[in-house]
Amino acid sequence: MPLKTGGSAPDIEFRQVTKRYGEVVAVDRVDLEVRRGAFHSLLGPSGCGKTTSLRLIAGFEQPSLGDVRIGAQSMVGVPPFRRPVNMVFQQYALFPHLNVADNVGYGLRQRSPRPGKAEIARRIEETLELVRLPRFGHRRVWELSGGQQQRVALARALINHPTVLLLDEPLAALDRKLRREMQMELQTLQREVGITFVLVTHDQEEALSMSDTISIMREGRIVQTGSPRELYDAPVNRYVADFIGQSNFFAGRLVEAGPGGARIRTDGGLEIAAPYPASAPGLNGAERAVIAVRPEVIGIVPAETPARTLFDFAVPGRILNRIYLGDQTEFSVASEALGEVLVRASKTSEAVSSGLAPGDAVVIGWRQQAGLALADS
Repeated sequence: MPLKTGGSAPDIEFRQVTKRYGEVVAVDRVDLEVRRGAFHSLLGPSGCGKTTSLRLIAGFEQPSLGDVRIGAQSMVGVPPFRRPVNMVFQQYALFPHLNVADNVGYGLRQRSPRPGKAEIARRIEETLELVRLPRFGHRRVWELSGGQQQRVALARALINHPTVLLLDEPLAALDRKLRREMQMELQTLQREVGITFVLVTHDQEEALSMSDTISIMREGRIVQTGSPRELYDAPVNRYVADFIGQSNFFAGRLVEAGPGGARIRTDGGLEIAAPYPASAPGLNGAERAVIAVRPEVIGIVPAETPARTLFDFAVPGRILNRIYLGDQTEFSVASEALGEVLVRASKTSEAVSSGLAPGDAVVIGWRQQAGLALADS
């Protein structure tokens, strides 16, 4: 069954799509549905197949097998200029010899029949208003900041009213502060225009903050599709938990696997247990597994603090490093039973952790329900 990203009718469907380049399989039997009006991200490391998937939607590539559909219509064999999609590239691909208005209106001038000059001018003005660049039409592209150039590229893509807007890492060239501002602008713009956005990115924070739904890709396949919260709270395996956010992974031999969770014995001899995530099938038959524990759910207290009532699992350790990040503090703790553990203390717990420093003896621990029992894949 295709992986669905929502309940309404899909704008994009992949049906057993495979794309080969000679002996290399870039996309491998992918099923996917992206619902109409969603902001969907394809997320994964370099070489996982996300950009090839985007190019298959755009029509720059044709599938070796399977069917790509947009709005219930098969796009196999349909060239890019006949598809109801537009694309914003990482480098924007603006025409330097044209001003902003001519860049934005370029697509309209290529249409047949071509709209009249007054209609083109009206549409350009409306679209520049939409991307918050009114009265910028006369400017040259080299006179604009990176964020303004990105908005011009968006306006040029949106002016033709596409069914789907494809975004190929369009924020990668921006600095961190501007990138965050543009992420919020893109979210607002997507809600205003109401069309389907598909973003390709390797930046997990970008995908989590902008998307309604995300597909995690690995080696040409989709490992898991879900909302940002579903992927963070209920990853199907270690790969997804490692790619979305940060986790501590405690591997060991599987001692017990019941309907609600599993218990392992680590190589250091410690037994720890955790429930399965809601999306995982369980671990029956496996020999080894991991308990994943997010750093923000691990508590840290001075060694002399009684920890039995605070945690279900508690181990002694010594602080290796302390990094103050303003809203939180990160500790790297060496533990004989668990190895090196990342702990993230929030501002609200600073009363306990603020006096701790590298070299201090501490106890770290967590509640059983805070961990996840996952396949060690």
